[in-house]
Amino acid sequence: SLAVGHQYSSLGTQPILCGSIPGLVPKQLRFCRNYVEIMPSVAEGVKIGIQECQHQFRGRRWNCTTVNDNLAIFGPVLDKATRESAFVHAIASAGVAFAVTRACAEGSATICGCDTRHKGPPGEGWKWGGCSEDVEFGSMVSREFADARENRPDARSAMNRHNNEAGRMSLNDNMFLKCKCHGLSGSCEVKTCWWSQPDFRVIGDYMKDKYDSASEMVVEKHKESRGWVETLRPKYNYFKPPTERDLVYYESSPNFCDPNPETGSFGTRDRVCNLTSHGIDGCDLLCCGRGHNTRTEKRKEKCHCIFHWCCYVSCQECVRVYDVHTCK
Repeated sequence: SLAVGHQYSSLGTQPILCGSIPGLVPKQLRFCRNYVEIMPSVAEGVKIGIQECQHQFRGRRWNCTTVNDNLAIFGPVLDKATRESAFVHAIASAGVAFAVTRACAEGSATICGCDTRHKGPPGEGWKWGGCSEDVEFGSMVSREFADARENRPDARSAMNRHNNEAGRMSLNDNMFLKCKCHGLSGSCEVKTCWWSQPDFRVIGDYMKDKYDSASEMVVEKHKESRGWVETLRPKYNYFKPPTERDLVYYESSPNFCDPNPETGSFGTRDRVCNLTSHGIDGCDLLCCGRGHNTRTEKRKEKCHCIFHWCCYVSCQECVRVYDVHTCK
């Protein structure tokens, strides 16, 4: 399902032939045919999820690199049940719910619209108005589509379902009241408010915190009437058990220092590092102790900008020299 956003980002500009989208399981194919008008939003949601992943991990050894012309767009990285896999599933599921919710509020689809179930009475000095975003519908779409392939009785499906839902719940947790004033000269005689999703960067920051505090699990096997079923339980009893909003994983991550086609690691050779940072983006840690090279780079930038009344800005063009540090 992740491949939808990568290979079909232009879905909104062409007729959609669900049968031509590679990698869909039968349930996703039926979903596509039943909800064909919101499929462009599904694709857009996966795309913004991947873009947010790349922003959040831009200074890490694994930087959410995608592989071109490949249905498994992250290569083998997601084959392991690591915390990186947990984050990708969560942020992609959140992206689908986010994009569908916003498209519905903007009137892009006829099968959905605003959320008319106001949550609570109006407050002092304002009343309900505008278009509250229906995050419940967006989450339902994400759940039906993203979870369609996670129906196996194994640990990996259980992990993916959990992390997908954690991503969707991040939207609910970050909804806020957005208000608009009405009246002469902005006097705010009447103020209307509605529920709105935040900027997706807020969701990315929130989920990155969940990645950093993800819970390691162990796999347990037990027999049910349908056969053997795998479930997950926390590995360490002395830590607080994960909630439905936390990310979970049960396999260790590779160090991503060196290229490894089996794990999908591209290594960190030639990656730009921060010489002054002592964090993971610093040259010591990002370069895995191999050292770094330094080169100078000239960049043209706008400078000496002047504001002219009224109303434009004129700037000169300056050439500045920067030191660029890259891993050996």
